[in-house]
Amino acid sequence: MENMKKPHIHLSARERQIMDILYTQGQATAGEIQRALPDPPGYSAVRAMLRVLGEKGHVKHQASELRYVYTPTVGREKAKRSALKHLLATFFDGSAGEAVAALLDASAGALSSEDLDRISQRIEKARKDGATK
Repeated sequence: MENMKKPHIHLSARERQIMDILYTQGQATAGEIQRALPDPPGYSAVRAMLRVLGEKGHVKHQASELRYVYTPTVGREKAKRSALKHLLATFFDGSAGEAVAALLDASAGALSSEDLDRISQRIEKARKDGATK
């Protein structure tokens, strides 16, 4: 059995930025991550944050020549689903309907016809899938 801590859902803003870089690039060294960060902290701070992300179970590293190459331990889609479940539980009492309503209220004027069509199609699919259960 693997002796690894269960990944935490909570990430600081800087940890989220690092994870975004890793998801975009697939893998990166601490120096590459530091250069990609807005208003970058020092190299030692980036290494410390990567160590913490490793302890939380979000990243792993592999030695490549004289440096570590970091990769996410969980795929982006799985991480998005986990974050969304946490968001639903924290702010919407687990209700996807309440979350969708809040998103629609917040972005009503910014949605294109294509966006609205795609949302309508997803709602219809959910209705059909729900009726078969």
